[in-house]
Amino acid sequence: MSALNLAITGVTGRMGRTLVQAIHATEDMILSCAVQRPGSSLIGADAGEVAGIGSVGIPIEESLSESDFDVLIDFTLIDPCLANLEIAREKKKPVVIGTTGFSAEQKKIISDAALDIPVILAPNTSVGITLCLHLLKQMAPILADESDIEIIETHHRHKVDSPSGTAVRLGEVIADSLGRDLDQCAIYGREGIGEPRDRETIGFSTVRGGDVVGDHTVLFASEGERIELTHKASSRMTFAKGAVRAARWLAEQPAGLYDMQDVLGLN
Repeated sequence: MSALNLAITGVTGRMGRTLVQAIHATEDMILSCAVQRPGSSLIGADAGEVAGIGSVGIPIEESLSESDFDVLIDFTLIDPCLANLEIAREKKKPVVIGTTGFSAEQKKIISDAALDIPVILAPNTSVGITLCLHLLKQMAPILADESDIEIIETHHRHKVDSPSGTAVRLGEVIADSLGRDLDQCAIYGREGIGEPRDRETIGFSTVRGGDVVGDHTVLFASEGERIELTHKASSRMTFAKGAVRAARWLAEQPAGLYDMQDVLGLN
């Protein structure tokens, strides 16, 4: 397989720097474009030096517009992510999206773009989380009739969306497997004196603090026993390696909207 030229946006951020490191460590991957928001003091700096791996000869740019690449990986905020998606669509290039927090209308923009280019929309690119999602499709229908379902997630203090995109995706998979609408059955936090818990609901609890990369637990609590499915990420490299793996797979796909389960052959 020939080397794949990757573009990374938000390259000076925590995830962007980790992606540069992951690409540098992968033999058949080349960083061909590194982008940061306009006005950044690091525009023009070497992307490898910013990532702590030494010079790679790729200066940080303000836009994808003039760049050539095979696949874009984008973990930026919502507005720049959608703008970058449009540029990739114009260039007919595949996109791996790791950004979270999209509204239904924004997801429609992404699905429309996938009519023209291959797109992976993955709130979590970890192989481990992908396997957890696959397991939940089997677990939930077996356990739900006699279990209360809760999703507990913890992230670092800088994370702005709540609950996390991964937690929401866990809830969506559970709800879909049970024939429920997550918008109707989700409970996001509790306060005060209320009615006893409704078993048809799916609860979410969110913790923000410190430098936690990402912990997620799905709890099935029944009379006499509890089953917990937990994933703990201790390094962003977990997500970066998954995103690079996804980019390699996506480069060979036709236009369409995919997720990490497609990448692993689980769908």
